[in-house]
Amino acid sequence: MAAKAQVKIGFEVSFKEPQAHYAEVQMNISGLTKDYVDVKMPVWTPGSYLVREFEKSVEEFKATAAGKAVKVEKVRKNTWRIFSAKAAKIQINYRVYAFEISVRTPFIDESHAFLSPTGIFMHPDGMIKSPSTVKIIPFNTWSKVSTGLTPVAGEQFTYEATDFDILYDSPIEVGNQDIFEFTAAGVRHEVAMYGGGNYDKDKLKVDMAKIVEKETAVYGENPNKYYVFIVHNFLKGGGGLEHLNSTTLGATRNAYNTAEGYKGFLSLVAHEYHHLWNVKRLRPVALGPFDYDNENYTTNLWVAEGFTSYYENKYLHRAGFTDVNEFLKDLISGVGTVLNTPGAKYQSAASSSYDAWIIGYRPNENSKNNSISYYNKGEVIGILMDLEIINATKGAKSLDDVMKAMYLQCKTLKRGYTDAEFKAMVEKISGISFTNFWTKYVNGVDDVEYAKYFGYAGVDVSTENATPGKPVTGATGQLTNEGLMITSTVRNSAAWISGLNVNDVVLTLDDTTLSDALSTVRLKSPMISLDAIPLVGKKNIGDVLKLKVRRDGLEKEISLTLKENPNVRLKATVNENATPVQKAVLKKWTGV
Repeated sequence: MAAKAQVKIGFEVSFKEPQAHYAEVQMNISGLTKDYVDVKMPVWTPGSYLVREFEKSVEEFKATAAGKAVKVEKVRKNTWRIFSAKAAKIQINYRVYAFEISVRTPFIDESHAFLSPTGIFMHPDGMIKSPSTVKIIPFNTWSKVSTGLTPVAGEQFTYEATDFDILYDSPIEVGNQDIFEFTAAGVRHEVAMYGGGNYDKDKLKVDMAKIVEKETAVYGENPNKYYVFIVHNFLKGGGGLEHLNSTTLGATRNAYNTAEGYKGFLSLVAHEYHHLWNVKRLRPVALGPFDYDNENYTTNLWVAEGFTSYYENKYLHRAGFTDVNEFLKDLISGVGTVLNTPGAKYQSAASSSYDAWIIGYRPNENSKNNSISYYNKGEVIGILMDLEIINATKGAKSLDDVMKAMYLQCKTLKRGYTDAEFKAMVEKISGISFTNFWTKYVNGVDDVEYAKYFGYAGVDVSTENATPGKPVTGATGQLTNEGLMITSTVRNSAAWISGLNVNDVVLTLDDTTLSDALSTVRLKSPMISLDAIPLVGKKNIGDVLKLKVRRDGLEKEISLTLKENPNVRLKATVNENATPVQKAVLKKWTGV
């Protein structure tokens, strides 16, 4: 332990060829007395549950001791062994190629560098709890660095991390980003905008602060003194990734002045900021301390992500950005997504969470038929659970109380929660058993009893067919020079039953060429549903549609017996004649 305590680790990151998307990393380690040292790069990044093999982007890895090159051997896919022969100091140099635009991967070009730390930095094996420093040397046309890491006093663009969990959880933006600040809940917040856009800084300061205040109110405390929003504005952007005291957001640069675009951005802010508590501190027991070499399995992402999707709607409503009708519309839309996803009948929320590593981030043409997103199902579970708790306690308690209690429990015990512990807290707060609820909605695939739960709050839900009276094929495709190449078919649809396959190219419909069938259609995208072709729309439920397709170079005929659309459209409205009890539940539920 004494030897480990004397080890010092420091990084310098520079950019000789940003236009070619490279970072130059120098890692200095002193205080080691072993014959060799292994350094490792994470294979995934917390919050994004997929092994991404960041080590694949490392080049020119070499090491020196006392100014002389030493032997380096790669002993695992993400591990380099440096034969340092008990040298007191070693210097490691390597380059990282960074050219994938996302909130979870490094990206570098001549305009900026986004350093997603798990794809840039390495740690000595067995020393994940060691402190380190990071010095950023910006390219000569860049002048700013934004990060949640703690600055080292008196040293420009130099930061420290108490351990590698902190370093790996602290993204770094380097360039000429537009920076503005606001204070909310007693916390200073920095917003670093890259990519330009039509955002209004003064408006964002006020509106983002409202969200921060509403979220902090649920938990009773804000765990940070400083927080950073790194926002990447692109032609079309989206997505976010949470960190301990920062987040990276993807946004569409010129959508801030539209109602839909601005609401979408605030929803993203609300979602990622809520992760400060839910998943970063109030977390499943499997998610920390992290194993950066392998998958970290949990059955509780439906809480970590699904509940956060639910809460983003609650926070927008509580902050005054949506009224009751829009709040209900947003929630019932989430219910509809689950109802209209065939895979919801085949995969549970718990299974979806566990299989995130193999399905969630690797969808294929059949994923919607055999799986459900833990975001979508978890959001619906959150809605139902919240209403069940409020109803059971006659408006005295809600899911807010569960989340706050679990946050404080994790803080006190200094570890994550188990599924059984989360269930026990729900039952403690509500005063009723949730065993049947867990069986049906968490571990099972029962149909969602949305009318029952919304009814607790005096909200009526009407249901109608998504396309009443119109037949559907259940096939979607992409237009090519040959025809319409099928990209997906819906389980139990006409296309599914007839054996129309993904990658089949539709040449004719009822002996009409595809070009003729589409002659009156103005296409916005090459991706279209077979149902969007006018010839199909003129048919009735039960009619037969004859297709000529090319499969593997051979032509064949397929007949589809058209079916009714299985999808439904939901609408939620407040019942003006609701009982006093229902009105009390609605008031508690909406939180305003």
